[in-house]
Amino acid sequence: MKILVTAKRVTDWDSKVVPTGDGTGINFDNVDFKMNPFCEIAVEEAIRIADASDDDCEIVVVSIGDDEATQQVRQALAMGAHKGILIECEESELDSDYVAKLLVKVCEEEEIDLVLLGKQAVDGDSNQVGQLMAEYLGWPQATFAYKIEPQGDGEMSVQREVDGGVETVSLSLPAVLTTDLRLNEPRYATLPNIMKAKRKPFDTMEPDDLDIELGSPKVEVIGYSLPSERQAGQIVGSVAELMDKLANEAKVI
Repeated sequence: MKILVTAKRVTDWDSKVVPTGDGTGINFDNVDFKMNPFCEIAVEEAIRIADASDDDCEIVVVSIGDDEATQQVRQALAMGAHKGILIECEESELDSDYVAKLLVKVCEEEEIDLVLLGKQAVDGDSNQVGQLMAEYLGWPQATFAYKIEPQGDGEMSVQREVDGGVETVSLSLPAVLTTDLRLNEPRYATLPNIMKAKRKPFDTMEPDDLDIELGSPKVEVIGYSLPSERQAGQIVGSVAELMDKLANEAKVI
């Protein structure tokens, strides 16, 4: 079985991200970058599936972006993936549709059996690529995976988080799965595995190599701005005063 996972480079959630002065971009000065947390969960789950399988499994990790994304691919290789691919292009040229089309081409060239993606990236929060890939490939999909259990003979049982509970679905490979937060806890790469990752296969290509011509993205970012500052709370002296403020100032009752 051959599994494709992604390793998107995103800003560290602990870094303070602010727009540029004109609001047309993001100021990345003094901002740290890391692998998208949901991608880490997908990589970890792919490794667990491969380790538990009686068949030979190969995990191919893909990142799309500039040369800096090499670090995230290397991290996934150090965790246990077998082959890395970096598709070099400017992030401003991309939207979810282009990302899905590029990954579909990789699936076709690498003869992928299972796609494991994070349900979303923590920078864009689009939650679109997995669903688009399933549509373009014509494969079954299970999103927001909470638990994944291979059943043998190319079958998968997936518990997925839905509003108010958990839904269990069964699907046949090839398939596309997107991972939720509570699926697993990703491992840390050990120093020996970090050194081994430097010797694993790593290919760099461009969209033209996959017969994909990037044009104008279907989604255009108009601008960036910070949310309005939250107003300070008030301490009230009685329930009657609270009800008065809710009714006459906040107008919520």
